[in-house]
Amino acid sequence: MAWKIDNDRPVYLQLMEHIKIKIATGELSAGDRVPPVRVLAAEAGVNPNTMQKALQGLEREGLMYSNRTEGRFISAETNVTQVSSSYARELTVDYYGNMKGLGLNNKEIVKTLEDYIEESGG
Repeated sequence: MAWKIDNDRPVYLQLMEHIKIKIATGELSAGDRVPPVRVLAAEAGVNPNTMQKALQGLEREGLMYSNRTEGRFISAETNVTQVSSSYARELTVDYYGNMKGLGLNNKEIVKTLEDYIEESGG
């Protein structure tokens, strides 16, 4: 999955989200070793300090842990369903806020989403 960074929000939060998506989709699983900060920073095209901040944030959230001599790992306690649900909620909040910003009411928002699902064959 390509790293997509925009200027709308803090970069470290976007990096955290990207890694959460990797966990939610199973690209990273409990016990997996996370590549070193410099490798991830180079892949994402960001400063290593920014990547370090993102990884520390994920550690604080309990999604990964570090072992001084071996690196960082995805926590065994990481619940993929919980990560997926949490991220889906974040996306829903963004979607809802954007639709409200366009002046749509709740019924119009639901209708727009239902129409999209129908059009996309979902």
